[in-house]
Parts: sequence; structure tokens; C-alpha cells
Amino acid sequence: MSIKEELDLVETTVYKDEEDNGCSSTGLSHQEALAKVEVGISELIKNDPLLKFLPEDVTLEELTSQIALEHGGAMTVVVQRKDGEEYPVVVEQKATVGNLKKALQRHVTLKQKRESISRTLSWRYVWKTYWLYFNGQKLTQDTKLLKEYGITNNSMVTFIKRLRVS
Repeated sequence: MSIKEELDLVETTVYKDEEDNGCSSTGLSHQEALAKVEVGISELIKNDPLLKFLPEDVTLEELTSQIALEHGGAMTVVVQRKDGEEYPVVVEQKATVGNLKKALQRHVTLKQKRESISRTLSWRYVWKTYWLYFNGQKLTQDTKLLKEYGITNNSMVTFIKRLRVS
């Protein structure tokens, strides 16, 4: 069953529940309707073999990225920090270096939020201090496509310290 069919099923289930409870379609408050839809979508995601590993508080962007990844419209780029920690970042097939940087920022920010880390990173400092590095090349041009650097699905990109220019 496709995601669209599953979402239609959730919508039908919400309306059926309203009828069973004697509610009209206007009988539920907005918050109650949202809660029912959230529960339905959560159940669909848990039961879907491709999406079941996603976190319970999955964002729409993460869900869309996973679907695009499955259909070949996106790729995973693994970004490795100096300490060895890796971030699997999903970007479109036609993504640029700038898109990868933004996706990495969203990924790290969401990860920190889920882990209840209140410290914020200065991405301006990060990008002034480090280059992204792949296969002997610094990714210096934000507008250049990742494909032009040879980056494909599951490629490993690392950080390399920028040298200070006097």
C-alpha cells in the first residue's frame, strides 16, 4: 500500500471514529483531530517496512526524504566529524554543496533537540573554520553540484581544518 493510500485510510478511520462516537465532522476540536491523525500516521510509520526505523517524532521533511531516497530521488551522504561521529544526511540527487551544508545543519539541530541538548552551534564559525572534504578535494564552491565532486549515494565526506591566511 502506498503512503498516499495509507494516509487516505487514516483519514477514513478518523471520520469512521467520529461517526462511531456520535460526533459529526465538526464535533472534534482541531486539537483532537490532529491527535487522531498523529496517532494514525504514527501507526502507519511503525508498520511500514521502509519507514519503521524512523523516530516517533519524525518530521515531515525526514519522512519525505526517506520516501525520495527509496524512489531514487535522493541520496545519503555520510558526514564524518574529526572525532569519528558520523551523520547520515539525506539530500536530493541534484544537491549542491550548499544544500549538503544546510541539510547537515538541520540534521545536527534535530539530533540535539531529540537528545535535549540546549547548546547551539555557531555554523558560521564551523564553515569559517572547516572545509568539507571528499576524495582529496575540498568542497569549496557552495553552488557546485555534489555529483561534480564525484559524490554519490553513501559517499563519506569529512571535515578538514582550513589553514589561516595571513
